[in-house]
Amino acid sequence: MLALVLSGLFGATTGCSGEATVTTTPASSRPVQEAAPAMEQSTPTPSRPASAAVGTTIDLTGLEEGENLAVTLVKVVDPARAKNRYATPEAGARYVAVQFRLKNTGTAVYQDSPSNGAKVVDTQGQQFSAAYTETSAGPEFPGSITIAPADTALGFITFEVPGTSKIAKVQFATNSGFSPNTGQWNVP
Repeated sequence: MLALVLSGLFGATTGCSGEATVTTTPASSRPVQEAAPAMEQSTPTPSRPASAAVGTTIDLTGLEEGENLAVTLVKVVDPARAKNRYATPEAGARYVAVQFRLKNTGTAVYQDSPSNGAKVVDTQGQQFSAAYTETSAGPEFPGSITIAPADTALGFITFEVPGTSKIAKVQFATNSGFSPNTGQWNVP
């Protein structure tokens, strides 16, 4: 009986978040069927949805009911410079600045620290979290943001990466990275 109660409690506390997912399909991309010529009888084949890239939007959900964001990877500046001319990356490293637009498409006010949920990934699969440096590429997100339904926030997040790393992907997860729903964009 005790095992049953503990099992129920454990399931109730861990089952809420759902399974982790990585979304790579842009919000505006829908599978398209190619039409066969009128003379031929063939089965239409759906084309693959495009992978998200710089300039595209991915729809993400948050942990709370009504938390929905349309997240756009606006720009990647590589290499980037620090806003403070005396701030420099460690020897053998460089800064990369990534600009996101977050549009609240949900019904709840969205509060977050966007830099906590953002990462860049290099071609070898190494992931890098945000650095504590402002970029000269443009305004950074402040430490925390509050976005009302239908409003947007725009800002840069800066990363420090090894000088030899080639950035291949950018990731963003809502709720300071605690949401199981992560958006991923390819970087050319």
